[in-house]
Amino acid sequence: MRSRRTTLAVPGSNPRFIEKAQGLPADEVFLDLEDAVAPSAKEDARKTVVAALNEGDWSGRTRVVRVNDADTRWAYRDVVEVVEGAGANLDAIMLPKASDATHVQWLDRLLTQIERAMDLPVGRIGIEAQIEDARGLTNIDAIAASSPRLEALVLGPGDLMASLNMKTLVVGEQPPGYTEGDAYHHILMRILIAARAHGLQAVDGPYFNVRDVDAFTRVARRSAALGFDGKWVLHPAQIEAGNAVFSPSQDDYDRAELILDAYDRALREGRGAATLGDEMIDEASRKMALVVAAKGRAAGMARTRRPDPPGN
Repeated sequence: MRSRRTTLAVPGSNPRFIEKAQGLPADEVFLDLEDAVAPSAKEDARKTVVAALNEGDWSGRTRVVRVNDADTRWAYRDVVEVVEGAGANLDAIMLPKASDATHVQWLDRLLTQIERAMDLPVGRIGIEAQIEDARGLTNIDAIAASSPRLEALVLGPGDLMASLNMKTLVVGEQPPGYTEGDAYHHILMRILIAARAHGLQAVDGPYFNVRDVDAFTRVARRSAALGFDGKWVLHPAQIEAGNAVFSPSQDDYDRAELILDAYDRALREGRGAATLGDEMIDEASRKMALVVAAKGRAAGMARTRRPDPPGN
């Protein structure tokens, strides 16, 4: 899977921001044609996005465009113009307000038609589905199973909180008066479970107070602890913190690789279990270690410890 520790939102109508994003260490950059672009600027923004994808240096980053939602008058032209103009330099389309599986299926079919017409590899462009209302959360299992192109489920907290009539004006923070537990826990777990059940990634939504990096880090640690793969970032100041939160520590990464080494050696020797120090390792240990090791490898981490020679 692609690394999505940090997904940087960039207005598709702002060439200066787009140019700056190319030098930032976010894993993914999505050029936004939806909420960040005024209705009067949407058509011109498509041209700006196409030029940026074709001419920009996006080396090492996943390139995504967020189109307008499927019920708007802009959606189909967003997809057609962006994919026809820059499909070879695009990794995925983000579909906002995915409330029903048919929304994703519509996008899948449209992408297939464009790819065939443009002689692009059919199925290469992925889809990220954004869950932004109560209906989408209710239909999330069907959405998660809706298309082989689907790569990730993404929380859209602002619209979702509004659809629930949640008493808050700060996206990402607990609503006033909610003092017991976490008001977002069920939502986060619902998205995560649906994603994992269908082999998808799960991405947490943005934290709007972009200058408060400590608060961003605190909120990011919540979803990272549950198992989310990453989080939206709205400002360059959030990228370093997000990359750190959604990467394993060096000790955990090294230990995960050592567990995999020890278990692999045990299987080669005809044993179904092994030991690492004083700890017993079995198939369940291997699965847990694979998760941590995969995150470390995707983050470009290097091992600092190797297995001790046999007999030591």
